[in-house]
Amino acid sequence: MFKNILFDLDGTLTDSSEGITKSMQAALRAIGIDEPDLKELYKFIGPPLRGSMVKFYGSSPEEVNTALEVYRERYTKVGWAENKAYPGMVELVRDLQAAGFRTGMCTAKPEFFAVPIAEKFGYKPYLETITGATLDGSMDDKAQVVELSLQKWNISTEADKETIVLVGDRREDVLAAHANGIKCIGVGYGFGSYEELSEVGVDYWVETVEDLRKFFLG
Repeated sequence: MFKNILFDLDGTLTDSSEGITKSMQAALRAIGIDEPDLKELYKFIGPPLRGSMVKFYGSSPEEVNTALEVYRERYTKVGWAENKAYPGMVELVRDLQAAGFRTGMCTAKPEFFAVPIAEKFGYKPYLETITGATLDGSMDDKAQVVELSLQKWNISTEADKETIVLVGDRREDVLAAHANGIKCIGVGYGFGSYEELSEVGVDYWVETVEDLRKFFLG
């Protein structure tokens, strides 16, 4: 079945809610938006921040740039470390690699942040590639990041694409996978929901990390 596995980062490998929401709270405050409830900012976890600010607040390009500058300043200092690996996930990625699967990270988070997160939380030794967005916004669409991940592994034909799957927790993961002709496994322990992912045609659904382990390793 699948021999190659791409993992989303936020909501799939790590619970990044504290760092992202607190940094987003500071970013919004810088453009005059006060949001005291951090749970209201969960909507920013996963999708590219630029598009989400326009979608949810109608932010102008200038406001987006100002907010992202504040967001990245706080996230670079402390936010990236306000994070934790989901219990059992590091061990699962390790065991998948040991079982002969090729594993990589594919995230809409800038690669500048994704690499140190993978290092700090123990994933990096078990990931063949780490592919993320660019800081300048020239590549922040998840479909583009998936495309680059496939290029790194020389996966281009339909037969090749049948061997690879993306594991993620948000609708953007499903859409990005399908845009590149590959399938997606949705996980229930992240920040999305079955309803959200089923609406865009998720191919498989697992509730827990242990269910994900059973899916691949039996």
